[in-house]
Amino acid sequence: MNEDRIIELEIKTAYQEDLLQALNTIVGQQQQHIDRLDATCRLLNDRIKSLSTEGSGGESVDETPPHY
Repeated sequence: MNEDRIIELEIKTAYQEDLLQALNTIVGQQQQHIDRLDATCRLLNDRIKSLSTEGSGGESVDETPPHY
């Protein structure tokens, strides 16, 4: 009976090690995805800033059109 319990514990430990490895892989993939999203956000933020500085060359957004 004691040997059966040891075998059961070894089986549970093996499953836990496998699950831990799978979770570790998933966390690594998620971190890579987060890094890519972070880089994309930085790139988009830089583009927005450059467009806003290019577009402010004396033109006012609230300026009345010439036909009024």
